[in-house]
Amino acid sequence: MTTYLVGVDEVGRGCLFGPVIAAAVILGKYQNPELKDSKKLSPKKRIQLCNDIRRGASKVSIGEASVEEIDNLNIKEASLLAMKRAILGLKKNNIEIIVDGIHTPKINYPCKAIIKADDKISEVMAASIVAKVFRDNLMIDFGRKFPDFFLEKNKGYPTKEHLNILKSLGPTKYHRKTFKPVLNAR
Repeated sequence: MTTYLVGVDEVGRGCLFGPVIAAAVILGKYQNPELKDSKKLSPKKRIQLCNDIRRGASKVSIGEASVEEIDNLNIKEASLLAMKRAILGLKKNNIEIIVDGIHTPKINYPCKAIIKADDKISEVMAASIVAKVFRDNLMIDFGRKFPDFFLEKNKGYPTKEHLNILKSLGPTKYHRKTFKPVLNAR
């Protein structure tokens, strides 16, 4: 039986707004020399590669942990929960997992955390890209609902502009209440 390598990465840990998102990717036969850590790609290139990955990879799954889960658990545990959900969403048993970072989710599969895996391992690079594009699109949608926060631009991160708006308008229900800048803005 073939064992599939799963790359897992998350995005949105440092944000003040919205869920944390993880992606799990099995590339299979799909290969692309243009894969890189999502942070090293332009938004346009990320979208193009994400579409290619979704078309060409064997399996792609997204996991999410809500703002409420982030506030109840803490961001580390919520990130691991999002990763676990992404992995389980693949609906595969014969897998080995590589996670970008230093922590692995509690899951009944071989799982290894590698620092900077999103810079070294194609499956993790792909997961990095898919998670980033998914969350960016989510923030663009939220930006339409909350135009005063410019989420389509800052993606929920604590930019100077976002912090100033937060102080002026106060948090929305999608802001992470346990994060210090949000706590200070209430």
